[in-house]
Amino acid sequence: MAYRKMSSRLGYLALAAAVLAGGVALGDTPAQKKKTRKAAAVQARQQTGVSAKATPAALTRRNARRSRVRHIFSPWTEPTYANSTDGDRVEGENLVVRRAAVEALGPYNGTVVAVEPTTGRILAMVNQRVALKSGFQPCSTIKIPVALAALSEGIIDRTTPLRIYGRTRVDLTQALAHSNNYYFANLGIKLGYDRFSYYARLFGLGEKAGLNIEGEEPGYFADAPPKNGGMGMMTSFGEGIALTPLELAAVLSAVSNGGTLYYLQYPRSSEEIEQFVPRVKRHLDIAQHVAEIKPGMMGAVEFGTARRAVYDPEAPVCGKTGTCTGGTTHLGWFGSFNDFGQNKLVVVVLLTGGRGVSGPTAAQISGNIYRSLEHEGYFSRRPMFSPAVLVAR
Repeated sequence: MAYRKMSSRLGYLALAAAVLAGGVALGDTPAQKKKTRKAAAVQARQQTGVSAKATPAALTRRNARRSRVRHIFSPWTEPTYANSTDGDRVEGENLVVRRAAVEALGPYNGTVVAVEPTTGRILAMVNQRVALKSGFQPCSTIKIPVALAALSEGIIDRTTPLRIYGRTRVDLTQALAHSNNYYFANLGIKLGYDRFSYYARLFGLGEKAGLNIEGEEPGYFADAPPKNGGMGMMTSFGEGIALTPLELAAVLSAVSNGGTLYYLQYPRSSEEIEQFVPRVKRHLDIAQHVAEIKPGMMGAVEFGTARRAVYDPEAPVCGKTGTCTGGTTHLGWFGSFNDFGQNKLVVVVLLTGGRGVSGPTAAQISGNIYRSLEHEGYFSRRPMFSPAVLVAR
């Protein structure tokens, strides 16, 4: 039997279908053979899900168009990966801490700020351009000031269950560990704008965290509840707020040390380090509430949103993740401090970009910093104070 040679896959499928169906016989006329092949081709296309016009060339053109569309309509304008140390000046930094931060951040486009919470001294600032700029939406890291405000106002204590939906109720520890938006939106409504604004500004939101740090810009705190979601969105996602990594580091330093909000200082020479004296901005009456939020912050690392930081009962870390979209940039936050050792450290990681950027990723970077420094013996060393610091203390 003489058949015409078929160059496409569909032709072979049509022929096979025709033979199996018995539709092509030795005695068929050319017209009958053509009609049979056409019918078999339609059947084969239906079985394989390939359209009649889906020739290899057509498929290539269609895939190319789809690829262009995906590229053109990508919502992210900030790259996920970049050289985050470009342009940094390292004079005056603790090089052990900086090396751990740079290695942990790796290729990500972001910033790491490490602060000594007992003095307010910045030990390392990776990607200084980003760390010092006017701020980013804080995402779920705003839940730390919200929790402190609600505790201070007596709205809740650590064990108070709040209804989330239906019969589901959670307490503060679970809400912090799992970053429950409904819980903190509820707190925001109960607090109201005026009361939350009072505490947020008391904690330093909307103002410079540093003392005479060159290039630092303040964050922003809205003068009214945001139109997008009101207090619920403000206290669960940080809508209407621009937080700087330095502001978050200052707040966490106050939580770590029990209530002293220091001006952050960034000595840039051996002489400035020798003459460094801590400067207190405000004393916050939060010591009794720190014990209420620490289980939730530690729970975030142990079983919650920051599990990628890897919980170690011998070296516990307290922290809070944050993930959201700030305009056309995806944001991933993790603010934390160690709850072990003699040397205390606050680490704030902020990632910017698109796919792959999240609070859990930032938590993983922070966890790597703590483990690297623990391996170096950093936390077991006694803090080194200059004579000026010892006099001030």
